[in-house]
Amino acid sequence: MYGIGRVEAFSDGVIAVAITLLVLDLRVPEPLGDGSLGARLLDLWPNYLAYGISFLAIGIMWINHHAALRRLKAVDHAVLVVNLLLLMCIVALPFSTSLFATYLDAASGGHLAAVVYAGSFLVTSLVFLGLQVLILRHRPHLLREPLTRSQQRTLLMRGAIAGPTYLVAALLGLVTPYLTLAVCIVLGLFYFVPLRLSRPGRQDTTAQDDDAGS
Repeated sequence: MYGIGRVEAFSDGVIAVAITLLVLDLRVPEPLGDGSLGARLLDLWPNYLAYGISFLAIGIMWINHHAALRRLKAVDHAVLVVNLLLLMCIVALPFSTSLFATYLDAASGGHLAAVVYAGSFLVTSLVFLGLQVLILRHRPHLLREPLTRSQQRTLLMRGAIAGPTYLVAALLGLVTPYLTLAVCIVLGLFYFVPLRLSRPGRQDTTAQDDDAGS
């Protein structure tokens, strides 16, 4: 087994890089002889919107990832491998965000860009769910405190919502990219609300768990 400190530090660094890369798609318009700067800034609205949604999505993933690692007292090789796969997926999100922002209102390519955008979040959510299943069901001895079956089921069911929803978002992208955008916004709002896990032996109170989903 390995200590949790270095895993948290490495993961936080990678996620910080990924979330910072999103801003690179907010380009300053080139000075032109005709047309106002305000109009050219308004033309970049898909970039602003995709940046905001993806920033919040990665931020929520960071909250979830922090909550998942906080439950651990140590990690083993399997957890390290799945965690590395998750980070690989997160680092790819700035690319799919840039692609989606570029083609959202383009004459062609918008449908495929929407599918790629939702698909990247779909894969990321499935890998995160896999990490949760590995920790909660197959590595309970690594937990700082044991969780009841009810608590495990609550965490896993909440995380499992993301995969099918992103699949629907990807399929709706074949109709119009704006439906993909709408589904991603709604899902982000859903996971923005923190989850409360009831603690054994407490009938009238709930303790807040900062796991907001995936």
